[in-house]
Amino acid sequence: MQNPKHFLGLDQLDAETLRTILDLSGSLKNKTEVSPAPGPLINKTIIMIFEKPSTRTRVSFQVGIYQLGGNVILLDESNSHLGRGETMADTGRVLSRYADAIILRTDDPTKLKELAENATIPVINGLTDSSHPCQIMADIMTFEEHRGKISGRTIAWIGDGNNVAISWAQASVRFNFKIRFAMPSAFSLPLEIVSWVNQENGQVYITEDPMEAVSGADLVITDTWNSMGNQRSKKKQAALRPYQVNDSLMSKATSDAIFMHCLPAHRGDEVTTEVLDGPQSVVWDEAENRLHAQKGILCWCLA
Repeated sequence: MQNPKHFLGLDQLDAETLRTILDLSGSLKNKTEVSPAPGPLINKTIIMIFEKPSTRTRVSFQVGIYQLGGNVILLDESNSHLGRGETMADTGRVLSRYADAIILRTDDPTKLKELAENATIPVINGLTDSSHPCQIMADIMTFEEHRGKISGRTIAWIGDGNNVAISWAQASVRFNFKIRFAMPSAFSLPLEIVSWVNQENGQVYITEDPMEAVSGADLVITDTWNSMGNQRSKKKQAALRPYQVNDSLMSKATSDAIFMHCLPAHRGDEVTTEVLDGPQSVVWDEAENRLHAQKGILCWCLA
């Protein structure tokens, strides 16, 4: 039996494969909306396991699967035996007998690893506490629609060294761009991620000065200061307050720089309303492209 084509992290796929997926995503987005031909996921059933709440990931995947002709079953701990102690390994073995792919959104990345190691069908990472590769595929798709190829460009990440930041660091290696992270030392990238990037000859720079990070950048990105499920911390809020993306900070980037945020945004915290709704913001295109990027991922996994 052929090994399943998992989509678990940007570090686990090579640059050529990721570019193939993005090209496929673009083709699906530009395809005629109404087609008499059966969708590529016709007679396919995708199971989505969501242990963490979601708006964009859940809806974009579910709509994308329907648009591609497939069926969706949604599971969480309240309506499956995961909530009664069944392991991810056993869950993967069983679901592989019923369905064609599994999408998992969870906290612990070891759960994703356990599921993928025991499933005989593709497993897609819908988010863990240490990565969010589907989001970054949509982000790169959005950047390239607005500004052309991302290779050789300069990206600035402002704020927390969270799961999205980690996936951006991995993307910088695979898509060959420079990325500067501005973040307080207490909330910086994990050392193992920095080490991996260095081993791969990536171009990642870390500073505590947001002005330095944004200077001459083609893209400025931020994210919420409190990851989903984490209690709001006054200490963390205070440490990150100087890292708000506002008009003053955006003015240090290139004149045609764009702004991204994976949403949901906390207006007045990590970003001002003026930037989020301003002319440089592409956050709504970015949110839409979750749908198209994930359709490409699904078709690649199930080709």
